[in-house]
Amino acid sequence: MVVFPSNKAICERLNGMPCSTMRRHLARLVDAGLLMRRDSPNGKRYVRKRGEDRVAFGFDLSPLYCRAEEIARAAEAVRKAEDRVRRLREVVSLMRRDLAALAEFGEEILPGLGLWDHLSDTAALTARALRRKLSLEDLSAFRTELETLLDQARNVIDGPETEEMNTNDAQFEHHHHNSNKESIDLEPALEKGGVAGRAAEDNTGEPVADGEEPDTRRVPKIPLHLVIAGCPSLKTFYQGDVRHWHQLFDAACHVRPAMGISVSAWEEAQRCMGPEQASIVVVAMLERFSEIRSPGGYLRALTSKAAAGEFSCGPMVMALIDRRSAA
Repeated sequence: MVVFPSNKAICERLNGMPCSTMRRHLARLVDAGLLMRRDSPNGKRYVRKRGEDRVAFGFDLSPLYCRAEEIARAAEAVRKAEDRVRRLREVVSLMRRDLAALAEFGEEILPGLGLWDHLSDTAALTARALRRKLSLEDLSAFRTELETLLDQARNVIDGPETEEMNTNDAQFEHHHHNSNKESIDLEPALEKGGVAGRAAEDNTGEPVADGEEPDTRRVPKIPLHLVIAGCPSLKTFYQGDVRHWHQLFDAACHVRPAMGISVSAWEEAQRCMGPEQASIVVVAMLERFSEIRSPGGYLRALTSKAAAGEFSCGPMVMALIDRRSAA
């Protein structure tokens, strides 16, 4: 367990790190108890053999070996903590976008309420805060505040007149999509797991960098209540409320692993479609899960179409609604 490389060899293996920097790092490892020095009488590092005996002078790696399991557990804990922060940041970002959209919508249907200015200001302040690196506690505080405001806004908006307006919107949306029969199919050529879908599933992608997405957002034009109406199977697998887009995103994250969709496919879909549209696609796939042979390949194929500007999730949802109406 004693190794004896020269300083020059260590620096070369570290891509030309300066010797002074390398010595400082080694000193920190020794202070942390991960390495021990086994110095020779002249301070050099070498190995001496006397018959079958072998005496080495240099760095003893046995403490690192003994604590390998502890280090692996600590590294896994750090990775999980970073993943929690990343996921919560995504949720807060979507909630902020929900809040801005509700403020704009509320000002149109119920003008004059001070609540809409408050929502708009909070959304702007949250967007500014998300430019910084926030801790889990900070993000949790933002989430709590935004949830309260979103529920307050939704309760004001969801009155009897608004409910009637939503019903009329649904009928209009239904009629609009029925006028184009060719766009309603749920990509039937891809549902059987064709060559393109299977080949795409083998690709791997790097995770999307953490941070606020630009607000040239690909927000779906189809209302959220239509998505929920067309995808009732979601309630079987996800018990939480889905009244806002960030809650649909959370639901999609919840059902995605059980559907066999890889993390890389999911993140690529978010990058190309936007988190809201990617969430709609996943819950729509859940509704027809038994008919889709390769969910991961199917999602990758739709992602490729979205990247080329050839895909919209609206017809996908309306096809499901038409199917339920015909049943």
